[in-house]
Amino acid sequence: MDDVSKKMEFYDLVIKNGSIVDGSGKEKFQADIGIKDGIIKKIGSLNDIGKENIDASGFIVSPGFVDIHTHYDGQAIWDNQLTPSSIHGVTTAVMGNCGVGFAPCKEEDRLKLVELMEGVEDIPAPVMHEGLEWQWETFEEYLEALNKKDRDIDICALLPHAALRVYVMGERAINHEKASAEDMKKMRKLTKEAMLAGAFGFSTSRTISHKSLKGEYTPTLRAHEDELKQIALGMADAGVGFMEIVSDWNEPDPETEFEVLKKIARSSGRPIVFTCTQRHDRPHFWKDLMRMSLEAKKEGLSIRPVVPPRPIGLLFGLDGSQNPFSGTKTYKSIAHLPLNERVIEMKKDDIKEKILSEDRLKYSVFPLIHRISFAQMYRFGSPPDYNPSKDKSIDAMASRENKTSKELAYDILLENQGKNFIYAPLVNYSNNTFDVCHEMLKDKNTIMGLGDGGAHVGFILDAGYPTWLLSYWTNEKKLFSVEESIRRLTSDTAHAVGLDDRGLIKEGLKADINIIDLNKLSSSDPFMVKDLPANGKRLMQKTRGYVATIVSGKVTYDNGSFTSKTPGKLIKLIEVNKSNTEMATN
Repeated sequence: MDDVSKKMEFYDLVIKNGSIVDGSGKEKFQADIGIKDGIIKKIGSLNDIGKENIDASGFIVSPGFVDIHTHYDGQAIWDNQLTPSSIHGVTTAVMGNCGVGFAPCKEEDRLKLVELMEGVEDIPAPVMHEGLEWQWETFEEYLEALNKKDRDIDICALLPHAALRVYVMGERAINHEKASAEDMKKMRKLTKEAMLAGAFGFSTSRTISHKSLKGEYTPTLRAHEDELKQIALGMADAGVGFMEIVSDWNEPDPETEFEVLKKIARSSGRPIVFTCTQRHDRPHFWKDLMRMSLEAKKEGLSIRPVVPPRPIGLLFGLDGSQNPFSGTKTYKSIAHLPLNERVIEMKKDDIKEKILSEDRLKYSVFPLIHRISFAQMYRFGSPPDYNPSKDKSIDAMASRENKTSKELAYDILLENQGKNFIYAPLVNYSNNTFDVCHEMLKDKNTIMGLGDGGAHVGFILDAGYPTWLLSYWTNEKKLFSVEESIRRLTSDTAHAVGLDDRGLIKEGLKADINIIDLNKLSSSDPFMVKDLPANGKRLMQKTRGYVATIVSGKVTYDNGSFTSKTPGKLIKLIEVNKSNTEMATN
């Protein structure tokens, strides 16, 4: 074998001439990267060529993005592409957040968990009934089912509190009864077993926004401090795992609720992350949460807020699962019609008059609709306007056009053959600026996230947060450097959940990489696709500027197109920790 042949076989993939942003926050530098067996073997000036070679001249080369707040618990069972996250540069996703999921689960409780997931995360029940094969009861068996499929990205699973509570307590969990000492003992044992089987942690919800489609609050809403503590001690028993929580911070008051988290963190030694957003009814409370988090950090406790880089916005549309008139009797009577036929019906004067005269809230099954007025709704537009000024609200426009707000909203929904959207920024929108998001992101104690990939498939499309962070805050506004934005998407998120084998471009670490044309980085308008089981619909978009996305050294996306390579695996935290310990020892 000649010298050239030897060189060709040394690396599986060589990335040449890239501008390396390594994920640490340090200044970018020019270098080549040599990858072998899914691992970064060499960073520097390489004369060698690989079996596959990419010229990254003029492009950013970063670690793959790690998203710690997704809901692919069902989609990961039936699909090998975890879009939309994977088309936005995400190479690892943590799922099972907000306390909802599908394991552990007894056969007689499957419908309960499906109904809860349908209500909390807007994944239609028919999709789950057809897509979930239910080849499990325990959490370990669920992980085994996940392990049977390769995907375009790696996945990590959290143990969901609702599933755990129903598994141990049955109907008593649904009825929000207090867990007995024996219940808590079982939960602690099952939590330890789940962590040792590979779980990355435990998630819970304490918000009244999380309901089943029947209107029942999530079983975890009023779980006592002792119950949460015992579950956290189950993670401590295993020596791994973090806790994820979403709360209204009302029980009995924010400071007391946060003190509960501090007690849990002290007793278990496990890190905690929590959802932190600004709400219309409590516009400044997020600052108190961030302050309490920093105070906890000074005490040696890791209780970090997870924040979004733009308002979390609802997309109301006739082609989606929700619109401002979904709760009216007349609309319900035509909701089953194909979109084009529904539009024809809605354009009839008598139908319009009936819908506009009916109570749009009384029969709505959407729990958030009562919190959103027409003063908080906007025409979405094309390209999408995520930062509309207050004078562009439907209320304001209707006043100028001498229409009622209902009439204008109705007309907007019928635009573009019924494919138009009304945008309702639910949280992190204040005084028609992004000041709140900017302030949150400036605090390096916060974790960038809350994209909810895999959930809210019919009315939210925020899984593209990584693309937004880079295209808006870095490229357009230039308020965060590319080095800092990449750090927020990679090493910061990875290390927050214990993934120390990735998140950096560093020799010896996993070869998950994005090659990015920053000047072209963007997302398309949202649109509906029918690619879920049972012919279910979901919101989707396309991306530009991702020259290549690489998972374990394999190119999974080439200029936004799926290559059909599926190197993504189920990652088990206990195995990551074991591997890290062995490397440190050696």
